Amino acid sequence: MVSLKEYASRRAKVSKALKSAAGIVFAGTSSGELDSTWRPHAHFEYLTGLTNEPGAMLLFDPKNPVKTRREMLFLLPRDPEVEQWDGLRKSLGSDLRTETGITALFRTRSLAMVLSDIASRTNTFATLMPKAGVNSSISEDVALWNKVVERNPGCAIVDASGVIPALRSVKSSSEIKMIQSAVDFTARGFADAMQFVAPGINEYKVQATLEHGYAMAGGRGSAFPPIVGGGLNSTVLHYKENDQDLVAGDLVCIDSGAFHAGYGADISRTVPVSGKFSKRQKEVYEIVLKAEQAAIKAVKPGVTLGELDAIARTIITKAGFGEYFIHSIGHHLGLETHDTCGPMAPLKKGAVITIEPGIYLPQEALGVRIEDDIEVTATGYKNLSKAIPKSVSAIEKAMAK
Repeated sequence: MVSLKEYASRRAKVSKALKSAAGIVFAGTSSGELDSTWRPHAHFEYLTGLTNEPGAMLLFDPKNPVKTRREMLFLLPRDPEVEQWDGLRKSLGSDLRTETGITALFRTRSLAMVLSDIASRTNTFATLMPKAGVNSSISEDVALWNKVVERNPGCAIVDASGVIPALRSVKSSSEIKMIQSAVDFTARGFADAMQFVAPGINEYKVQATLEHGYAMAGGRGSAFPPIVGGGLNSTVLHYKENDQDLVAGDLVCIDSGAFHAGYGADISRTVPVSGKFSKRQKEVYEIVLKAEQAAIKAVKPGVTLGELDAIARTIITKAGFGEYFIHSIGHHLGLETHDTCGPMAPLKKGAVITIEPGIYLPQEALGVRIEDDIEVTATGYKNLSKAIPKSVSAIEKAMAK
């Protein structure tokens, strides 16, 4: 688990990057619907570890003359009737200060007063939340700071939206341990699924087998909705129906990962429904495997995901399948499956990424994707998912009944 000391260190790095500017991070709001599960914005979870406070805000005021108020946590007011339905919440006090590691705790109704005080001492407000697309509503911090600036002439808004992604792009040892645990739980689920796959089995039952394996190993569900696509469905990148029966002679692409303590795995394996690869399936599979292994071998500090993509793409293109590799090589992995880590900057020691080349041939109802989770080490890489069978022979052995 991540310690309170580590969360405090993360917040201190944000405060230092802000210099004299104020900044705010939002947890996000819950719909309150019974059929939805709320999770805070990953930036907020990264800085606080709190996962049960919808509507919360973390405010940075680096130049506050009161040292204990240089970071402030705002929580929604308590509502006994709501708590009777949704769970009890603690009062603002020593227990909550100890639990969060944050001394300055307020209810959100105090935010306006605190912002007025900050505006009397600083004229710069920094955006820490991700930038919004042109067709989306502006981010919550931009909206808030616009209100402050409108009411305080001479103030300005500056962009610091890259600060937290840069921190999140390098995982601590505790984060890597949790990702490794998620991968280990995933290995149990994939082992069960490989034993279970057979002609006539519905894709959803394979998904259920995966997720049962995760739970029995110690995971808390899936990090994202599992993809289990047989035949033509194996060529659909984000196939989600998982409702077709597997057919003898087809391949089935399984893309899934267990969730553990805020972090998830992301693994893809493509296996033969009948337990043995055909000659054609093996031909395509070996090309993808060669591309994946070459890209993994090139992982080290300083390399970019774009350069890794080029390595894998060159191999697939030379084999005559370039136009059928229709996505990029991979992404950062962490609190989010596609972790928010900023632009494609050179990788640093501590980054965790996926490597996942693929070839998709709809005309043959044949899709192959192979994906592993890779830690960038000081001199190269560590394959966190190497225990999950990947070679043709290892998969066929794992599937043998």
